Amino acid sequence: MQRRLKDYLIISLKGIAMGAADAVPGVSGGTIAFISGIYEELITTISNVKPSLFKTLFSKGIKPFWNEINGNFILALLGGIIISFVSIMRLAKYLLENHPVLIWAFFFGLIIASIYFIGKQITKWNITVIIALVIGGISAYYVTSLPALASNDSLLYLFIAGSIAICAMILPGISGSFILIILGAYKTLSNALHDFDIKKIAIFTLGALIGLLSFSHLLKWLFKNYHNVTLAILTGFIFGSLNKVLVWKKTLTSYTNSKGIKIPLLQESISPFSFNGDNQIVFAVALMIIGFLTIFILERLGTKKQ
Repeated sequence: MQRRLKDYLIISLKGIAMGAADAVPGVSGGTIAFISGIYEELITTISNVKPSLFKTLFSKGIKPFWNEINGNFILALLGGIIISFVSIMRLAKYLLENHPVLIWAFFFGLIIASIYFIGKQITKWNITVIIALVIGGISAYYVTSLPALASNDSLLYLFIAGSIAICAMILPGISGSFILIILGAYKTLSNALHDFDIKKIAIFTLGALIGLLSFSHLLKWLFKNYHNVTLAILTGFIFGSLNKVLVWKKTLTSYTNSKGIKIPLLQESISPFSFNGDNQIVFAVALMIIGFLTIFILERLGTKKQ
């Protein structure tokens, strides 16, 4: 696939959006990848990482190896995600702590629009596709309503949590960070990152890597053999996850970080008129509309040949 510099800059912008989405517990970077038209290429690229690549590297050289791993695509996307991690993620963290209603409103509008844009890619509707849509919706709703487990510092548990959470991060609709909260590993990982606990970070990363490579093969196979059913399940995931991204929330459990700031761990959605504090309903509705329109821009970029 021939791409110009402009195309790779657009892919980097999509990476920035993916990173920003994954910064919010409840929003999936996989949703952004899907609506922006790079999801299937991302899954295929990840699933193509296998031992034979190193044979290509040593027998044919760097250029064939780089082309085989879709290196330019990976570099552009990861570049955007890294930029997001060091910049936009800090902004998202600040907004979650100080203006949670506004950031949730933006992402709510974004996800509402994404349901339509992903669902319309289903080319043939039948009873199997409808059942898959319902199963996806019920599954995501069930996951978002699960109570959080107690925090667990076990290295084996952190490895397993990493392999499960990374699967959620590449699934549209289900947030990897929210899965970590449910598994009781969010605080453990946050503390490890803050304290630069290399051992725990390495164990989590290894689990995430194994989970990512394994799950991407399954997704690639599903897209190849059951494209419409897979799309229906993913659309259902996003619809069911709306329970987690409704704008006004009441905090059920939280923890205090190193700076003395209370970070919500588990929340439930409530009516704006039951919200404790300023519901900012006018600004919230405005940001919902902006989030909704943002999807039209991403979808327009996604329909262009990359």
